Amino acid sequence: MNIIFHRQAVKDLERLDVPTKQRIKQGIEGIPNGDIIPLQGCPGLYRLRVGNWRIVFSYPEAETVLIEKITPRGSAYK
Repeated sequence: MNIIFHRQAVKDLERLDVPTKQRIKQGIEGIPNGDIIPLQGCPGLYRLRVGNWRIVFSYPEAETVLIEKITPRGSAYK
């Protein structure tokens, strides 16, 4: 599976501490396994839960995952 990071997702990931980055990277590499649900009101977007962090992503093409943003739980749905 090909994983592409949006520019905002790269910035979000760079701000995190090393253990959190590792947990999030492991979660992303595990897609489509994990706690994934489609976002209501946003067709084509999904969220992956990794602890208190949410990874919002989409499938723009077959076998391709586009990571849109990585945010804390409280601000992920705004």
